[in-house]
Amino acid sequence: MISSVYNYLFSRSPANPNSDPNQTSINQTRSLSTNNKPLNYSSFHPNLKPVFQQLDSISPRFIINPENITILNDPKVFYKTLITKISTAKSRVFLTSLYMGKTQYELIEVLDKALSDNEDLKIDILTDALRGTRESPEAASSATLLLPLVEKFGQHRINIRFYHTPHLSGLIKSITPRRINEGWGLQHMKLYGFDNEIMLSGANLSNDYFNDRQDRYYIFKDQPLTDYYYNIQAIINSLSYQLLPSSKLPSGFKLSWPTSNKSCEPHLNLHRFIQDSSYLLDPILKQHNTKPNEEEPTDFDTVVYPISQFTPLFPDQNDRSTEKPAILRLLAYLDSSSNIKWWFTAGYFNMLPQYQDKLLNSKHSSGTVITASPKANSFYKSSGVSYYLPQAYLLFAKRFLEQIQKLNKQDFIKVFEWENGVVNTPNGWSYHAKGIWITTPDDDEPSMTIIGSSNYTKRAYSLDLESNAVIITKNPELKKQMKHEIDNLLIHAKPLRLADFNPKPINNDQPIPEKAQAEAEERETTPTVYQIDEDKKISYGVHLLVRLLGGKM
Repeated sequence: MISSVYNYLFSRSPANPNSDPNQTSINQTRSLSTNNKPLNYSSFHPNLKPVFQQLDSISPRFIINPENITILNDPKVFYKTLITKISTAKSRVFLTSLYMGKTQYELIEVLDKALSDNEDLKIDILTDALRGTRESPEAASSATLLLPLVEKFGQHRINIRFYHTPHLSGLIKSITPRRINEGWGLQHMKLYGFDNEIMLSGANLSNDYFNDRQDRYYIFKDQPLTDYYYNIQAIINSLSYQLLPSSKLPSGFKLSWPTSNKSCEPHLNLHRFIQDSSYLLDPILKQHNTKPNEEEPTDFDTVVYPISQFTPLFPDQNDRSTEKPAILRLLAYLDSSSNIKWWFTAGYFNMLPQYQDKLLNSKHSSGTVITASPKANSFYKSSGVSYYLPQAYLLFAKRFLEQIQKLNKQDFIKVFEWENGVVNTPNGWSYHAKGIWITTPDDDEPSMTIIGSSNYTKRAYSLDLESNAVIITKNPELKKQMKHEIDNLLIHAKPLRLADFNPKPINNDQPIPEKAQAEAEERETTPTVYQIDEDKKISYGVHLLVRLLGGKM
């Protein structure tokens, strides 16, 4: 608390280290364009030229050797890769996730051994404060799991940070139940870095993501790109609490605001915090460090654009985030020619209306949507309000199907439900993959994809921190791997149609309600009773829930 007050009163603004120490806000957020040099994209499909030009104006650009991009498809392989790369890292490991599962003892042991075996290794871990301390002090949490590493190695070798949304504090926080308070915003990025490699994913660091939860995982072996995401995490670290031991608190730990942080605690001066955070983030979202007179290759086939959404950390009406504008420009490409194919997937289907409009109203493209069946939703048959979430996402899918029918696009846009057993039962999987793929005209394999943490929802563009990447390639092998990724997701997917929500005759061996039996006997007919399939029912309460909380889902 003392350090927070010190920062609030005396810390100098990052805008100008020589500024008046009593200044409490940055007067102005500077406007930057990217420092991308013009490149010749003539070897790519001509329709992609305006896409490159537009993305060049939004985001830093990295030329990547496609042989240095690896796509994983299995959660067990994801976990094995994570363990191996932590164990063999020479200088740095940085992990950014919503949370770390409170029983991931093996992962803690691997981190412990890596630090013990290599004195040069430093580890940075960033998670969310609300999710990562939800159970404390009554039970184990991400914080109590990680605490022994800090106690053993010190915060200078293992720096563990907890981001807290600036928009929840005071009375509202004190009276809001812990599972509900996450509706004000979370640290949602998933960045897993090891020396000069970065893995982008939608997966968190817990047991289900390591075993039976389908997600996506891309590994880039490229130092400049890895440095870029490392710097993203470093900035958010400097605006987050640090985990430290405490013998005075029942939990055994405290979340401290270091004097080295780049702003004051948000609850002390929200305006100051937002101005500082926006000033720190704006340059890195637009630019990446380049060496003087550094020349980019002229013969290349794969380009990566990092895109991020940090809306909660920017002032209202001056959001400098790059994810939403980049995706809107990609989706505008769908109208550039006929015979373009696209695929969209999200485990939690609540598509941003602007994206939905682009996909539904593209004149010449055809697309496929993959979403989770209620039985593949991690909230299936859970307790409390979350019990209704699978139905809520099903309602969004139904409304999307209704729009397809209204626009007479049934032949051009197909919706599939992913289901592999029943979640939380033996051999049952959940679905958490999210992404977009797009082809060039008359091609069956995608040339573009988006990989990362975003669910493409209203929430992602208003409440949470997200980080992703756009990949554009003409490399045949990489395109083939991207198409294989889609095909792998479709193995467990089946078509979802509006007719699936209609009542159907129940089986003859099911009990018939007395009223239906009496009416049938009166007409001297065989009673027929119709009902909606259990996993397609949407209660009236769910409609109310969506109306109240749709933007937070």
